[in-house]
Amino acid sequence: MIKNFLSLREEEIFKTIKELKECDFVIIGGYAVNTYTLPRFSVDCDIVIKNEIALEKIEKILLRSDYKKVKLPKEAQYSGSFLRYEKKLDKNFAVSMDILISVVKDRMTGVIFSAGWIFENSSIKTLKGKTISEEIKVRIINIDALLVMKIISCRTTDIRDIFMIFPNAKNKEWIKSEVQKRYDLKERMAKIIEKISAKQFKDGLSGVYGYFDQKVFEKHKKSIEVFNHSKLEQDKNKQ
Repeated sequence: MIKNFLSLREEEIFKTIKELKECDFVIIGGYAVNTYTLPRFSVDCDIVIKNEIALEKIEKILLRSDYKKVKLPKEAQYSGSFLRYEKKLDKNFAVSMDILISVVKDRMTGVIFSAGWIFENSSIKTLKGKTISEEIKVRIINIDALLVMKIISCRTTDIRDIFMIFPNAKNKEWIKSEVQKRYDLKERMAKIIEKISAKQFKDGLSGVYGYFDQKVFEKHKKSIEVFNHSKLEQDKNKQ
């Protein structure tokens, strides 16, 4: 039954994205991660828009599709200009679209990313489902910008995503630069290294993504450690 609910939720998200195809938005968050690694299930679909004009168009489509605006949970990752629209699929089962307007502000760090930066660092890509075989073309944040956002946010779920997609990063020097403009990269990397070095990390990863080969696990881990080591070496040379 749980698997059926997951499929229903994902089917609804994909259906909604198709209905919004004429709107101008960028997908970030869990559904963006699925573009760059083994797909994982995500409860919400996060989209970024530039302004209130774009919001009006999206709201009309969501309301027409039986979505309703709901109160944001206290533990929401984002704050600021952020709306959640939810659609009930069953009595105790719903799907939600999170709309971030003009900026994305991380609640824990207070770091802000402008919608302009997100649109600039995005492109049309193929989004694949985890529980369904469907694929759709949609604008998605690029992998390096996604890593910047997740390194700064650095929640447990973000660190798992970082671990999965990091070997596919395109420009690691750019990632370093963009994080350092906004936050303490050394502190964030120390937190990530500590987390991925813990014995239980691989088990948690497998719980989300399925069986994970040990050699592949070590390859992903090493890519992050090398990145961190190069950052430490650069800091020493500057002193």
